Amino acid sequence: MAVILNIETSAAACSVALTAEGMVLAHQEELESRSQASLLSDYIKYCLDFAAEKELKIEAVAVSMGPGSYTGLRIGLSEAKGLAYALDVPLIGVDTLKLLCCQVMFTKPEFTGDEIFVPMVDARRMEVYTAAYDFALLPLMEQQPLILDENSYSTLLATGRPVLFFGDGSDKAVEVIKADNAIFVPDIRPLAIDMIALAEKAYSERDFIDTAYSTPNYIKDFQATRPKKIF
Repeated sequence: MAVILNIETSAAACSVALTAEGMVLAHQEELESRSQASLLSDYIKYCLDFAAEKELKIEAVAVSMGPGSYTGLRIGLSEAKGLAYALDVPLIGVDTLKLLCCQVMFTKPEFTGDEIFVPMVDARRMEVYTAAYDFALLPLMEQQPLILDENSYSTLLATGRPVLFFGDGSDKAVEVIKADNAIFVPDIRPLAIDMIALAEKAYSERDFIDTAYSTPNYIKDFQATRPKKIF
C-alpha cells in the first residue's frame, strides 16, 4: 500500500497522520483548539521529517473535504494542494461524513451489517449536515443540510433497523429523536488517523482530485452574519 499523508481540519480538531499498509506511522493532533492555521504546518513538518528519517517516499496527500467548518476546510485543502504540488504526488479527497462512519465501524466489531449509519456535522441552531449509509457506505439518504425536528429520519427509523447517530451534530438530535432503534454513539470526531481506509481505497482505484481547482464540499453556501454593534 502507498505511503499517504492525511490532513483533517474540518471541525474543531487539527490532525495530520502518515499512514501505510493500514497502519499509522506518525501523527500529531490537537482536539479542541480550532487553531488549524497555527498548528497545521508544524504537524505536517513532523510527519515529513519522520518520513525522511525512515527513508519513506510519500506517494499521495489525502485531505478531508467536508462538510464542516468553512475556515477549517479552506485551510486544510490549501495546505494539501501546496504539498501535493511540491511533492509531485496525487491529491485524494476524503468525504468527512464517510470518515465519521469509518471511525464508528472500526470501533465496534460486533456490528451485524444491518445497521444504518447517520453522521451529523453541527451547523447553526438545530441544523446539521448529514447523510445515511449502509455498512458498505452506499447512500441511503443523500448528503444534505437538515433542520432537526421530531420527524427527522422517520423513514430510516421506520425500517426497524438499528440507526446509529454520531458526530458533533448528534448532540442536538438526542433532544428530538426518541425512537427505540435510535442509537447515539458519543465522542466521534473526524481525525486524520481514521482516514486510512478511505484514502487507501481511493489511491488503489486512482480516484484523485484536481490539485489546482478542487474546492471543499460545503453542502451549502457560506452565510456571513452582520457584526453586532459595540455601541
